[in-house]
Amino acid sequence: MIRDFRLKKLRKIKEPYPAQTTMPYYGRIRSIREHGGSIFAHIDKQQIYFKKDVLEKKFNDFKELVDVGDIIEVDGEFFTTKTNEKTILIKDWAMLAKSLRPLPEKWYGLKDKEIRFRKRYLDLLMNPVAREIFEKRAEIIRKIRAFLDRNNFIEVETPILQTIPGGTLARPFKTHLNALDLDLYLRIAPELFLKRLLVGGFERVYEIGRCFRNEGMDKNHNPDFTMLEFYAAYWDYEKLMDFTEKLMQEFGFPKKWQRLEYAKIVKDDEKTAFAKIKKPTFVWGHPVEISPLAKRIDEKRAARFQGIINGIEIINAYSELNNPIEQKERFLEQESMRKKGDQEAHRMDKDFVEALEYGMPPAAGFGLGIDRLTMLLTDAKTLREVILFPTMRPKKHA
Repeated sequence: MIRDFRLKKLRKIKEPYPAQTTMPYYGRIRSIREHGGSIFAHIDKQQIYFKKDVLEKKFNDFKELVDVGDIIEVDGEFFTTKTNEKTILIKDWAMLAKSLRPLPEKWYGLKDKEIRFRKRYLDLLMNPVAREIFEKRAEIIRKIRAFLDRNNFIEVETPILQTIPGGTLARPFKTHLNALDLDLYLRIAPELFLKRLLVGGFERVYEIGRCFRNEGMDKNHNPDFTMLEFYAAYWDYEKLMDFTEKLMQEFGFPKKWQRLEYAKIVKDDEKTAFAKIKKPTFVWGHPVEISPLAKRIDEKRAARFQGIINGIEIINAYSELNNPIEQKERFLEQESMRKKGDQEAHRMDKDFVEALEYGMPPAAGFGLGIDRLTMLLTDAKTLREVILFPTMRPKKHA
């Protein structure tokens, strides 16, 4: 009924009124209070004042046509009320967009909390905390870019559609390119293409982009997520730990992180072991068999570390394996695991091995989950709070 009533109002609006442009102000009506020949309203946080003897017919038009939620343009002059509030005396106004549905009145009282994620546009309109989270997220990305740019990294873009998904151990999403009758995969990581750029002569590169993994969903996992990856030639994992500490200082983390060896803290289950780590920590020296792209420290340990904060992994990094013969052997071992049923095992990528055969300088590589870092810095409880449009289970309708 409310929608039908507002639709009738919309039909009465033939064309937007041509507002004057001496001092235009735009926004959404948040409140309307009528007092005889006067109307006080708010465009977002700005109070505006409509006076009948100033607007004449357009005063009555406002009363008849405008509801909370409508987007209007106004023209007028600032003055200060008796309560010392800066207000615009309206000389003219124009309807820019009619809201056919009323805005939620008590947003925090909604029983179905998931509607905040399903209809993020309403969440952003009514919940200032949500807006602050995504403004903070944008600030985090700006700081990362500025830090890497200052340290002589260049930003690049690599393919999202790949013939062979690689760069980590994960299950990919599969699709098909009709033009070439070719099966493709959404990337699980940009790693192997970024390392091709090292072969090509770029010594410091980074990419901030979307990755896709066809795996489980929980408070720390979403099927598509934002990842920062960067690579630096002539670095190793130990230098990268030092550089990581400098990067994370940009966000208020300590200058020095705790450093623990993987074998000394992980006995059976990695997730359980990491959950016990609360202060910023580098866990290093992972088993080679779960690190197919990393250099060895020795026969058993890889030159790899993960960054753990509050029990959550946000960083994965290592000295990059640049020996094409050993890399091919590692890929063959992974293929053997795939044949035994491990769907997350790494695929053989012959083109990448060929690239290594032209010579890739020794290098260190780094991956950081932007969503998880944002969670930590905004005290969010789930990734759905920090991803604008998270993946949701389809809602069943009666």
